[in-house]
Amino acid sequence: MSTVPRDELGGGLGTQGAPYAGPYEGSRESSHDKAEHASIGELVGDISQGLSTLMRQEVELAKAEVRDSAKRAGKAAGQFGAAALAGWMTLLFLSIAVWEFLASALESRGWAAVIVMAAWGIAAAVLAAAGRKNSKQIQGLPRTTETAKRVPDALKGNEETS
Repeated sequence: MSTVPRDELGGGLGTQGAPYAGPYEGSRESSHDKAEHASIGELVGDISQGLSTLMRQEVELAKAEVRDSAKRAGKAAGQFGAAALAGWMTLLFLSIAVWEFLASALESRGWAAVIVMAAWGIAAAVLAAAGRKNSKQIQGLPRTTETAKRVPDALKGNEETS
């Protein structure tokens, strides 16, 4: 294996004294090579920078997941609110229907109120079912939790690649 002279910045020198970046222009030194040639301070700085980047990424992931969960929770809350309104309307029209029905002794106004009440009842059932379905889809922070569990192993150098 031939060695290429290294300049003061850690990069090699090419055939005419120009910086040599490896087989591909702009490529970086491997972690192993860097560890052999870097000072303790540089290694600690790299670790610190890596941890800082990791923590920023974790915070951004948590923010994105919280936004998504909040959006789903807001939608479910709106659907539950609409179901509550529809349920209230059901009781209102049921009360009117019973009143009209008893007042007019089986006249058509009473039956009309019962039909409207039944329609509101169906709407309440549909909205409640949709709200229930959406509320079950709220998962919290699944990716943040998963990646945060990997941080201690990554710090020890036992990180698995998936």
